[in-house]
Amino acid sequence: MATVFVPSLMQSLTDGKTRVQIPGATVRQVINNLESEYPGFKARLVEDDRVKPNISVAVDGEVTPLGMLEKVNDDSEVHFLPAIGGGA
Repeated sequence: MATVFVPSLMQSLTDGKTRVQIPGATVRQVINNLESEYPGFKARLVEDDRVKPNISVAVDGEVTPLGMLEKVNDDSEVHFLPAIGGGA
């Protein structure tokens, strides 16, 4: 099962846990399984069946442009991060 690092603002959904073990072969499956185990996650992460534009997903240390389609391995680490924009 993948290790999902729970953002501090979402730890109230996991009874204070900072990381949880969640099955899934894609980010979509991980989010759906998070929602099953800890209701409220999907509403904070997903909009119109896509990862919200203000959220970035990192799998195994790499921010992915694939969003919900990104592959996840049993030993993967998944982070949901505030998206950072910038540049001028």
